[in-house]
Amino acid sequence: MPGFDYRAQDCNGRSCRGVQEADSPRHARQLLRERGLLPSHVGPAKHQGTRARGFAHGTSLAAGELALLTLQLSTLIQAGLPLEESLRAVAAQSEKRRISALLSAVRTQVMEGHALATALGGFPRAFPELYRATVAAGERSGHLGFVLEQLAAYTEARHASRQRIQLALVYPMILMVSSLAIVGFLLGYVVPDVVKIFVDSGQPLPLLTRGMILLSDGLRDHGLLLLGLLAILGLLARWALLQPSLRLRGHALVLRLPLLGKVLRTMEAARFASTLAILGKSAVPLVDALDIAAAVIGNLTIRARMHDVARAVTEGGTLTRALEQSGDIPPMMLHMIASGERAGELDSMLARAAEQQEKTLAARIGLVVSLFEPVMLVLMGGVVLLIVMAILLPILSLNQLVS
Repeated sequence: MPGFDYRAQDCNGRSCRGVQEADSPRHARQLLRERGLLPSHVGPAKHQGTRARGFAHGTSLAAGELALLTLQLSTLIQAGLPLEESLRAVAAQSEKRRISALLSAVRTQVMEGHALATALGGFPRAFPELYRATVAAGERSGHLGFVLEQLAAYTEARHASRQRIQLALVYPMILMVSSLAIVGFLLGYVVPDVVKIFVDSGQPLPLLTRGMILLSDGLRDHGLLLLGLLAILGLLARWALLQPSLRLRGHALVLRLPLLGKVLRTMEAARFASTLAILGKSAVPLVDALDIAAAVIGNLTIRARMHDVARAVTEGGTLTRALEQSGDIPPMMLHMIASGERAGELDSMLARAAEQQEKTLAARIGLVVSLFEPVMLVLMGGVVLLIVMAILLPILSLNQLVS
């Protein structure tokens, strides 16, 4: 929404000035009078539009926020409101200033004659390529409200799936951090005080006890140095991930891991299928949809192979054959896509395949979590057992000497 500089007098006759957002100078004067001000000058704000647009350009939206505003916009458009009025209403309903400013900036570009997808393209951090392509297809087909409703459901489903994965990993991470903290406390504070008695006695200590003493002394004397080295290694790993070649090798290596690799493949397959389904339902051409769906994939190795799939389809190959050659799509999903191609219902079969992959993903994540918990407990129990044995062995040696 554009802004207007104003000079006015309040009810006490004092002069004031500022910026009032409104659709027109007349609307700005009306809003000022409603605030109890008597305007003497109202004009376009200098550089205000540039500042607002620059502020909104850096705005990013969480998946939940994007799903909510998309659903609100879809409801208003399907109710018959013009696009400009719908954008204005959603911006006014938002309680967050950054979202309101973002939608106002989009509305300003729409009022200047741009298409909605073009206006959204000015804010790539808030509206990803998948979102913009789907909106563009909805505008071309004349069913923007319906397409936005599907897009809101898709965004919400992706957000819910991401939340399920994060919640599944919370308990294992808490267990791992707690285990490391307990072991560090035992080695840093408990073991030295207990073993000091045996060291002062002058008797020869068992090998396990001597090793535990060395480890404990190392942690106490060089703990900060070790933390610094770990921080440096973390920064080096982050730098390596920013290098395209090293990042590609790392992503390829992750796919070869015994259990995690299968989980990642299932996750990317589900994301690819659901993205392709929503684009197909929105009447996006298959080749364009394949390129967009490939760009959504997080793993660079699989992303490159999906771009090869798009290239193969462009050259006249079938989608099923191209996906089969990539080797990243599970056989059951390939059968469902093949049947969808033969029956002419590729979009619905892709949606069903994505749903089936989501269930498989949830089962595999549950398996990984169920295996991780007992492994962590066994490891922690083994470490504690070693610490207890290191303390008990000198005691048993003293008893033997006394007897």
